[in-house]
Amino acid sequence: MNTPHTDPTASAKAWHALPADDLPALFDVQAQSGLSRAEAAARLVKHGPNRLPEAPKRPPWLRFLQQFHNPLIYVLLVAGAVTLALGGHVDSAVIFGVVLINALIGHIQEGKAERALDAVRGMLAARATVLRDGERHQVDAADLVPGDIVLLESGDKVPADLRLLRTKNLRVTEAALTGESAPVDKDSAAVAEAAAIGDRRSMCYCGTLVALGQARGIVVATGVGTEIGRIGTLVGEVATLATPLTRRLDQFARQITGFILVVATLTVLYGHFVIQMPAFDLFLAVVGLAVAAIPEGMPAVVTIVLAIGTRTMARKKAIVRRLPAVETLGSVTVICTDKTGTLTRNEMTVVRLLLADREIGVSGSGYAPEGGFNDDGQPLAPSDVPGLAAAARCALLCNDAQIRHDGDTGWTLIGDPTEGALVAFARKAGLDPLDEAQHFPRVDAIPFESERQFMCTLHRDHTGHAFLLLKGAPERVLALCGTQYGDAPLDHGYWTAAIARAGGAGERVLALARAPFPGDRASVELQDIDARFELIGLVGIIDPPREEAIAAVAQCREAGIRVKMITGDHAVTAAAIGRQLGLEADRTLTGDVIGTLDAAALRERALDTDVIARASPEHKLRLIEALQAEGHLVAMTGDGVNDAPALKSADIGVAMGGKGTDAAREASDLVLTDDNFATIARAVREGRVVFDNIKKSLMHMLPTNGGEAGVILLAIFAGLPLPVTAGQILWVNTVTSVTLALSLAFEPAEQNVMSHAPRPPQEPLVTRALGLRILFVIALMVATTFTVFNWELARGSSIELARTSAVNMIVVCELFYLFNVRHFTRHAFRLETLTGNRVALLVSAILIVLQLLFTYAAPMQQVFRSAALDLSSWTVILGLGAAVFLAVEIEKAVLRHIRVARL
Repeated sequence: MNTPHTDPTASAKAWHALPADDLPALFDVQAQSGLSRAEAAARLVKHGPNRLPEAPKRPPWLRFLQQFHNPLIYVLLVAGAVTLALGGHVDSAVIFGVVLINALIGHIQEGKAERALDAVRGMLAARATVLRDGERHQVDAADLVPGDIVLLESGDKVPADLRLLRTKNLRVTEAALTGESAPVDKDSAAVAEAAAIGDRRSMCYCGTLVALGQARGIVVATGVGTEIGRIGTLVGEVATLATPLTRRLDQFARQITGFILVVATLTVLYGHFVIQMPAFDLFLAVVGLAVAAIPEGMPAVVTIVLAIGTRTMARKKAIVRRLPAVETLGSVTVICTDKTGTLTRNEMTVVRLLLADREIGVSGSGYAPEGGFNDDGQPLAPSDVPGLAAAARCALLCNDAQIRHDGDTGWTLIGDPTEGALVAFARKAGLDPLDEAQHFPRVDAIPFESERQFMCTLHRDHTGHAFLLLKGAPERVLALCGTQYGDAPLDHGYWTAAIARAGGAGERVLALARAPFPGDRASVELQDIDARFELIGLVGIIDPPREEAIAAVAQCREAGIRVKMITGDHAVTAAAIGRQLGLEADRTLTGDVIGTLDAAALRERALDTDVIARASPEHKLRLIEALQAEGHLVAMTGDGVNDAPALKSADIGVAMGGKGTDAAREASDLVLTDDNFATIARAVREGRVVFDNIKKSLMHMLPTNGGEAGVILLAIFAGLPLPVTAGQILWVNTVTSVTLALSLAFEPAEQNVMSHAPRPPQEPLVTRALGLRILFVIALMVATTFTVFNWELARGSSIELARTSAVNMIVVCELFYLFNVRHFTRHAFRLETLTGNRVALLVSAILIVLQLLFTYAAPMQQVFRSAALDLSSWTVILGLGAAVFLAVEIEKAVLRHIRVARL
C-alpha cells in the first residue's frame, strides 16, 4: 500500500478563504466534468489512498514481555524463585501465576488502547459520489484524490475535506468534530482566513454528516491531510500516562526492594562477622527474612480490589477499560468535560417563548414532549396564555421534522434537531401532529434556504380558508411583519430587546408569523412573501444542561474537584450553559485567545475560568497539559472524534458509550453507558472507595509482613532460634494474610468519602500517618509473638510447639486487627463492624478452620512441623490478641483527638 500523503499546497492553503470560482483552476479540473479516470489514477499514485496510515505497532510478543518490566514484578519473581528453592512448589506456582495473570491483563488492555487510531480511521466514509469524465460515479472513498468533484446529499457522510462550490439548503452536523449541537448552515461564500473550524461555512470536513440539502465540492485534502487525519495523528502522538496507583505501586515496590536488600545485607554481615552463625543457618534465616518482608500477595489483592470496583461501577453504568482507572477517578482534582452530549443531552429544546405581552418559560428537555409552561416559576395552563396556541401551531405545521416514541430508546428525532425541538414544544402545548395535519393540511411550501433564512408553508382548513405560516431568523421575519399578535402595530424596540435577551442567554432565536392567503390559490410563490405577516412570537432554543448534571457538578465541587467545560460551541452559548451548571463563566476563555498565550500564561488562565469555548483538539491538549503542569490530576470527558486526543492525554479519559464515537471510546479509560455526567460523580465516589479499600488491605497486609520480618530480625540479633520457619511464613502470607486482606475489598464507603479534597497526585501510597500505624502494629505483633514463643520455651514446650504458638499468635493478631482496620479512625465498637461486611465474617470463619487444621491435622503437622496446642496456649494467645485490638483502638482515639482526618 502506498503511504498516504497530501500535496504540500493542499495542506498549506486556507481553502475556506479563497473564492469558490478560483478552486477548480488551482486543482486543474473542470467543475462541470471533474477529473478524467486517467488523471484520477495518476493522482492516486502520487497522493496515496484516502485513508489514515496505520501507526507502527509493537509486536504482541514484545508488548507481553514489557509487562514484566516493573520493580514490583521483579520482587515477585525473586519471591517465587526463593519459594521454589525452598521446595514450596504450590506457593511458588501461586506467585508465578499472579505475575502471569497481571502480565496478560496488561497485554490485553494495551492492545485495546492501540485500537484508538483504528477507530478514528473508521470515521471515514466508505463510498463517495464523484464526477469523472463528466459522469456521476460511486467510488470507494479511499480512491478520492485532491481535485475530485464530490456530490453530497442529505444523509451522506462527507468522504474527504471539501471546499464547497455550490450548495442548496445545505446543513451539516459537525458535533463529532466541533462539538456544536445543531447542524450548521453551509454555503460557498469565502470566510475570513482566521476563522475557526466551526465558523468555516464554506468547508465540509471528512467524517461529518449532511443533515439537509445538496452540495457540490472539490476535494482539497485526503487521508492524513484532513482534519480527522490531523486528529488521528494527534492521538497517535499522545503517550499513555501512568495512573497514580501504578506510580505509587512502582514507588512502593522500589522502596520494598531497597529495604530488603539493605536489611538482608546487614543481617548477613552481622550474622557472619558478629555472632558467627553457621553459613547454612544464616542462609535459611536470610531467606526467611526475604520471604517474610515481600508482600507477594499485594498485586493479587490490588488487582482483585480493582476488579471488584470495576464490577460495582459497571452496575452504575460506568465500564472500566483499564483496571487502574477505577482508582484514578478517586484521585482527580480537575474534570474537563465536553458540553454537547455530556453535560447536555445533545437534543435541542425550546426553553423560552416570547409573546407580545409576556415571556413564558418552557420546562422539560430533549425531544420528549414532557414539561410545561411557567411565568417566573408559576405554572401556566396553555389555554390561559393568549398567543401560545397560535405559536405552537405555527411551530408544528411549518415544520418537516417528526419525533417518535420507541419503547427501548425513548423519543427519537427524524429530521432537523431545531425543528424537532419545535415539534416537542407544540406537543407540550397539547397539539397532536396528526390531528393538526388533518385539520390544517399543507397545500404548498417554500423550503428553508440559507440565503432566504426562512421557511413558509401554505395551509387550508376544511371551510376553505387559507393561511401562510412563516418561521425563520428573527431579523428576516420581523422585516416581513407589519403587525403583531392581537392585530397591534409591530413594536420593533420590544422585539429587538427580546431577541438580544434570548441571544445573550446563548439561545438560538426563531420568529413565528402568520398571514391570511386567498382561498382559491393552491401554491405560494416567493413574490407572495411580503410585509403582510403578523408576528406571533419568538422561541428561544438551546441544548440545555441535564438536571442531574447540575447536581453532579455541585457534588464534585463539594468534593474539592474543579469542573471545567471545554466545548467547540460559541462563547455566549458556552457561558450561558456554564452559569446554569454553576461554573465560573464570567471570564470565558476562547480558542482564539488560547492560540495567543504561551505555556505560563495559559496555566494561569486555565485556573481562572471554568468555561472554554471554540476549542479545537490542539487547544484541548494544551489545556490539559497546562493543568497537569500545575500539579493537577485531570480527567477528560467527551464523545466526539475531536475529543479523542485529549481523552488519551488526560490522566483518565471518560467517553460516552451511547452517542459517543468509536474513536472517543477507544481512546478512553472509562466509558459511561448512559452518557450522563452524573455517572462520573458516582464513579468518583466509587474510585475513592476503591483506593480506601486498597489502603485498608495494605494496612492489614504490611504489618503481617513487617511483623514476621521483625520477629526473624530480632531472633537473629538476639541469637535466639527462629520463632517461625520460612514454610510457616509462606503459610501465613499466602493462606491467611492475603485472604483476610481481600475481604476488605468489600468494605462499604467511609462516611466522609466525598466531603474531603482529592489526594495530592504526588502523595505516596504509604503516607506518614499510615506508616506510623503500620509500624505501631508491627511492634505489637513482634512483641506478642516473641512473648508467646518465649513463654512456651520457658514452660518446657518443644521448639515445634513454640513455633506453632507463634504462628497462631500472628494469625490471631491478624484476625483482631482486621476489625480495627475496617475504619481508619472511627472506633470499631459499633454494630456495623460486624454487619457491614459479611465477607469479612465469612473469611474469618474459614481462616479459623484452616488454622485449626494447621495446628491439629496430622498431614499439616508433617508439612509445616506444627504441634497441637493446649487450652493454656490458646488462652494466652487470645488474651494477647485482644490486647492488640484494644491498643490499636486507643491509637485511633488519639488520632481522632488530634484531628488527623485521613491516613
